[in-house]
Amino acid sequence: MKTRILGRTGLKVSEIGFGAWAIGGNAHGNSYGPTEDGASIAALQRAVDLGVNFIDTADVYGWGHSEEVIGEALVGRRDDVHLATKVGGDFYHGGVRMNFEDGYIAFALERSLKRLRTDHVDVYQLHNPPAELMGDPATYEVLEALKAEHKIDHYGVSVHEPAEAVLCLEAGAPEVLQIPFSLFRQEWIDELFDEARKANVGIIAREPLGNGFLSGKIRADARFPPGDIRHHWPPSMVAGRATAAERLSFLARADRTMAQTALQFVLSFPAVSVTIPGAKTVAQIEENAAASGATPLTADEVRKARERYAKDFGL
Repeated sequence: MKTRILGRTGLKVSEIGFGAWAIGGNAHGNSYGPTEDGASIAALQRAVDLGVNFIDTADVYGWGHSEEVIGEALVGRRDDVHLATKVGGDFYHGGVRMNFEDGYIAFALERSLKRLRTDHVDVYQLHNPPAELMGDPATYEVLEALKAEHKIDHYGVSVHEPAEAVLCLEAGAPEVLQIPFSLFRQEWIDELFDEARKANVGIIAREPLGNGFLSGKIRADARFPPGDIRHHWPPSMVAGRATAAERLSFLARADRTMAQTALQFVLSFPAVSVTIPGAKTVAQIEENAAASGATPLTADEVRKARERYAKDFGL
């Protein structure tokens, strides 16, 4: 497993991490279908065995359940990994609402620490806050206070769009940005990476497999069970994603699966410190982790992938 430095945090992280959204389960209708906790724990423990040392979750995933599963899986192995979690989806007061008040952030962190069975998290991230907060230096004061208390070591922001990431950079505070970067979402290359490098901000690339479609295993007529975020996607959206993935399949090779190819594309950019594909089974984490040692994309392959993106994959 190859490692990289997570920006100015200085953390040495595995370039393939573990995205723990899915293992929160689908009880609250915002995940990737049903899970079995035993399988999730086995996947997490296998990941650590394979050198994966960066695990990313959020308190709202499964309304705390993802953190609970991670806490159980890492008993006796906490020091082997860097833990990252997120705050902002307040599920404690009926339903889910956005809450970035200072008092709530401190309250939610205590609950996360308890579920994760640890006294600190390595990276604490604001979970898709409103843009007006991202660019305000005062937003980060509570995180600095928690850092001073040694309850968090570093902090960052999870964003949706490049313009939001730029606001964070202008505020000068976050050490880390988490972005949805993949073969499907390449706009970050031109709109963020240079500025992030200049600021020495670490990039965590989430959804590198394009919600599973870049594994090459989802058909155009696929349908998803209740509780899966893709359950409500219109058939045309599912078919479009499957078609786009098929039009990128020429990048796969005999020694590199389509999923590994998608991960290697993300890792082709030095601005990325770690990518966090999700996994629910040992087989999935083994395929993901092996991407670190897979054949890198050539400059020509990267160029062709970018050309197809620029042409909207012919769609």
